Amino acid sequence: MLLNLKKPQKKGMDDKMKIILLQDVKSLGKQGEIVDVSDGYARNKLLPQKLGVEANAKNLNDLKLQKANEEKKAKELLEAAKELAKVLETKEVVVKMKSGEGGKTFGSISSKEIAAEAKKQCDLELDKKKIQLPEPIKALGAYEVGVKLHPKVTGKLKVKVVEE
Repeated sequence: MLLNLKKPQKKGMDDKMKIILLQDVKSLGKQGEIVDVSDGYARNKLLPQKLGVEANAKNLNDLKLQKANEEKKAKELLEAAKELAKVLETKEVVVKMKSGEGGKTFGSISSKEIAAEAKKQCDLELDKKKIQLPEPIKALGAYEVGVKLHPKVTGKLKVKVVEE
């Protein structure tokens, strides 16, 4: 007579489930990742709270299409930023500043004024936070100011400060 010395396992104990994360989950992964989690964790936490979906053929295909669409959009944004950078290089914004005797200026020109003048003169919508000024402009003259258009693209805008 043969004896079965292995302990009987309860059904469902070491079962793993593949899950596609719909949101970032701390200590598990980022949105769009496919992770292996225990069956209970998936059924009791991730699926009811809509933090993830089961990685079946349909959901994997949807994820693939979504990633392809995101890559296409990112590529289009990069191309648009490069085009805008080329346009910026041809433009010049003239900003007027009060000055006294000997060319001494009153006040300074910040990125806010540059953005406002760019909109008025060149019809360019520039975010003042994206204009890279190491410090406010406090003298008359011509300056080249960097404009962050995309994480990979920085354009140059010519700013001419003249006496009012």
